[in-house]
Amino acid sequence: MIFAVRTTTGQEQNVAEALASRAERENLEVFSILATEDLKGYILVEATNKGAIEELVRQNFKVKGIVPGESSVKELEHLLTPTKIIESIDKGDVVELVGGPFKGEKARVTRVDKNKEEITLELMEAAVAIPITVGIEQVKIIAKDAP
Repeated sequence: MIFAVRTTTGQEQNVAEALASRAERENLEVFSILATEDLKGYILVEATNKGAIEELVRQNFKVKGIVPGESSVKELEHLLTPTKIIESIDKGDVVELVGGPFKGEKARVTRVDKNKEEITLELMEAAVAIPITVGIEQVKIIAKDAP
């Protein structure tokens, strides 16, 4: 059975790691824990029953509660299937660089090369618009360009 656990937004990865450590240390009947970027404020926990989840999250101040009900793998398949970001990014989108020398900068996409999985950007806060080319793994989409 898979249960959704509400967490403090932005702390999903930390909570998942803490819960995994506790489950292993206390030998709880928890099989897997998933924190995904697509599911803000929640993590998914696979366990034998809800009692195991309640024991696992007890006294964790970053856990807000357990969502009532349970889910199956079939219902969550869209979260478990990897999607390439290159398929969803288009010219004109606003992205944030998450790696490299320009980490934290916002930029507008000027060209997308799906074969090489690279995009060309213009930094939004730069005094001079200089195009830079980065790998797709170095960006996250902030806003889609309106058609």
